[in-house]
Amino acid sequence: MPQQPPVRSTGSPPPRPDASMSLLTNVMEHSLDDGYAEATARRRAEGGGLPRTLRAKLGLAAGLVLAALVVTVGAAETRISAPVVAKEREELIDRIDAETSDADALERGVDELRDEVGERQRRALRTQGGGQEQLVSLLAGATEVEGRGIELVVDDAKGTDQGGGGPRGSSGFSDTGRVRDRDMQRIVNGLWESGAEAVAINGQRLTALSAIRAAGDAILVDNRPLVPPYTVLAVGDGKQLNTTFRDSADGQYLHVLRENFGVRYSISTEDRVRLPAATSLIVRTAEPGSAAGKSGGRGSAETGKGTS
Repeated sequence: MPQQPPVRSTGSPPPRPDASMSLLTNVMEHSLDDGYAEATARRRAEGGGLPRTLRAKLGLAAGLVLAALVVTVGAAETRISAPVVAKEREELIDRIDAETSDADALERGVDELRDEVGERQRRALRTQGGGQEQLVSLLAGATEVEGRGIELVVDDAKGTDQGGGGPRGSSGFSDTGRVRDRDMQRIVNGLWESGAEAVAINGQRLTALSAIRAAGDAILVDNRPLVPPYTVLAVGDGKQLNTTFRDSADGQYLHVLRENFGVRYSISTEDRVRLPAATSLIVRTAEPGSAAGKSGGRGSAETGKGTS
């Protein structure tokens, strides 16, 4: 059988020698991606041809210039207004100093007037009391007292915190072992009834018009706070006053406080105790001086024993 010659295609070009390396050829011919080229062209069109770094530097420079301008203007305004502010501050300080000086002067005047009134009251009690001037002065607390008497020391129960246990003026009994204002009221009234002629608590002289109250954690005597232990001094016949008070209802009350609540107290007879004069005197009634009063008449005063 005769052989036929190979068939050739005359319509298509012959294949390239590097047809098998099409990927490598594409990389060589298109070394820059078309997307990068388009992005570069777009940035140049939008930025007028300026690189991004240059635009950023120009923006930063503009911001710094604006900040410097603001700081400069603020400093200039502050420098201009500084003298005005300093002047107003000096005027305010001068006003405060002047008002403080006036207040101090008024306070000194009040103290001087208070001392003068107290001295006049004491002088009137000494000179206008007739035959009872010593008794009136004693009951009013106008003069110091010194003589025989007793010393009674009352304190909270051992281990009781002064800052706890409720206020000292709370009603009803409590097992906290703290001395209450009503306890001191009963003690002082018991001493008066037992024959005490003058009484003082922690150096605070009591008069016929004194009040014992409580405010939070403190006991007040004539609005002056006291802290435990409470030292009560009473002038009178020491031995008799001691015995009479122990046997009285108020003395037994104090004994109950010790037995049931641990309140501590001690009482002793003293040969000499000294009580100061009252810090302030209260006048309930007054009468003008007259010829009759100078010749033998005497003023009237409200006195009495008892502490509320």
